Amino acid sequence: MRSTGRSGAAIFLLAATMAPSRAVAKEGAKPVFKDNYVTANGVRLHYVSAGKGPLILFLHGFPEFWYEWKEQLMEFGKDHLAVAPDMRGYNLSDKPTELAQYQMSVLVEDIRALGEHFAPKKKFVLVGHDWGGAVAWYFAIAHPGMLEKLVITNAPHPGVFARLLSADPAQRQASQYMLLFRSPQAEATLSANNYAMLVNAVLGAGLKNGVFTESDKAAYLKAWSQPGALTGGLNYYRANQVGPPASPGQAGGASEPRGNFAVDPSRLMVTTPTLVIWGEKDTALLTQNLDGLDQFVPGLTIQRIPDGSHWVIHEKRSEVNRDIRAFLH
Repeated sequence: MRSTGRSGAAIFLLAATMAPSRAVAKEGAKPVFKDNYVTANGVRLHYVSAGKGPLILFLHGFPEFWYEWKEQLMEFGKDHLAVAPDMRGYNLSDKPTELAQYQMSVLVEDIRALGEHFAPKKKFVLVGHDWGGAVAWYFAIAHPGMLEKLVITNAPHPGVFARLLSADPAQRQASQYMLLFRSPQAEATLSANNYAMLVNAVLGAGLKNGVFTESDKAAYLKAWSQPGALTGGLNYYRANQVGPPASPGQAGGASEPRGNFAVDPSRLMVTTPTLVIWGEKDTALLTQNLDGLDQFVPGLTIQRIPDGSHWVIHEKRSEVNRDIRAFLH
């Protein structure tokens, strides 16, 4: 395992069209974004892509959507087919109503189908953050033969996370929000005052320091306001029963044995070469998630960003892009 650290672009709102466009206008030009839909694993998924070449697939977390990866689409679309879907339940993608449709096995199958669609019979690079990272971990465990490399940003490996939620008081406390997200009150709480809680959590600091613009805020509000989108994202927590143990009567209910993806650790090995980028100021997913990670991921590289938070992809986009590009070559 290699572990390194560091101390301490323009943002735009895509005017998406359904008409195909060339991936790159000319050599050295910025990639052109293409907006489209694909049916995968029985659901219609919206995605945005850029460039051409080997596939690099980007998976967003909660409460984001494809737009989380716009800077990476621009960067890696220069020499890859860079694709960022709206995961099922989010933004413009289908939003099944049955809770079982958000279980991890279903989410992994979505990614398998996307990989087969965009890179049939070819290996690809998978990149994930937050819930997208959780799905990416499990995809790598289930389908190692489909992946060239794996990149994870602030998303816990299921074996490490299960251990921490069982025995680490700090991570248990940091994960209390998951019980709210699983509760029946979650939609009303998170959408109150024009999604004020989500705006503050995701965009608040960035709106003050210039990482985000008002156009970015408008894009997020539009995505969160899509019918059923908030429930779709929350159903990831509910269907998989992720979170700390709940006290009797506490919002979110008691954790079930299958919660936190806790299965036999021997079945959680990742054999794909893996880069983990971690913003160390993440207050929800603590740096303890890196401890012992090499026991599950022999081919592991860890890149710590001390002044990055859970939203390090936005805050340190140039560093993140540089780390990913160095890992791919």
